Amino acid sequence: MLRIVFMGTPDFAIPTFQMLIDEYDVVLAVTKPDKPKGRGGAIAMPPVKELAMKHNIPVYQPSSAKTPEFYETLKAANADLFVTCAYGKILTAEVLALPKYGCINVHASILPAYRGAAPLWHAVIDGQAESGITTMMTDVGMDTGDILHIDRTPISEDMTMGELHDTLSALGPKTLKATLDALEAGTLVRTPQNHDQATYAAMVDRESGHIAWNKSAKEIHNLVRGTNPFPVAYTNTVTGSRVKIWKTRVVKETGNHGVPGTVSVGKGQALVACGEGLLELLEVQGENARKMTVGEYLNGHTLDQFE
Repeated sequence: MLRIVFMGTPDFAIPTFQMLIDEYDVVLAVTKPDKPKGRGGAIAMPPVKELAMKHNIPVYQPSSAKTPEFYETLKAANADLFVTCAYGKILTAEVLALPKYGCINVHASILPAYRGAAPLWHAVIDGQAESGITTMMTDVGMDTGDILHIDRTPISEDMTMGELHDTLSALGPKTLKATLDALEAGTLVRTPQNHDQATYAAMVDRESGHIAWNKSAKEIHNLVRGTNPFPVAYTNTVTGSRVKIWKTRVVKETGNHGVPGTVSVGKGQALVACGEGLLELLEVQGENARKMTVGEYLNGHTLDQFE
């Protein structure tokens, strides 16, 4: 049975980690340090640590992956294979050379597209029709190693980033298991990436959700679903308030329907003119308020010109 060191941090990695626990000998879990979470700032463990502790798997939480201690700790694990999934740190060549079979990464895109930290967000924001899980041999670059196995899944026109997250998180164990089966059978094929076709998915932050109404209705709709549930698309009104936009519908993809950002309200409905096309707001959230349907929001609020 393969002795495996697993490296991962967030909820996304949990199904993949659970599969490894069920099927293999996981000798160490490496994850990021505990950190404050929520408004109260209480210290919280990463999800991977919680699952490891539940199964009595040793946990290592270094602040850096480039120290002598990191190298010695992983060397002492005497693993056949390292597996990473949303770990968030780059491994050195010396560390990657430790296990017999190297290191396999479980990545949430169809490589070489969307290398980097935020492939889920960018695939939806860019209006892609599909995404997937790629397993690859980790090297010292940013998701540049040889491709081992790919499983694909469609992205519907209304799928949110959160829904894609859950779909790919559940797909990860299947893709990795197929990869490890081939590894053990001696049939694993490595396919070098075409680096000329690579794209990069940069980190998103709260400002990534800022809506520019001079863009098309389709582009704005994709931004809304691609930032749901985080960081959430938002717009400012001419009166200075901020409104989060959780859900939209493209009414018209083309045509000029007024000055971009102009809101037309009637019978519990709100339509916004875009640079190209017309967008209906379905779920919104005002400042210091809960998320609600536009009909509910309009019962006690007004929507005017958006900036």
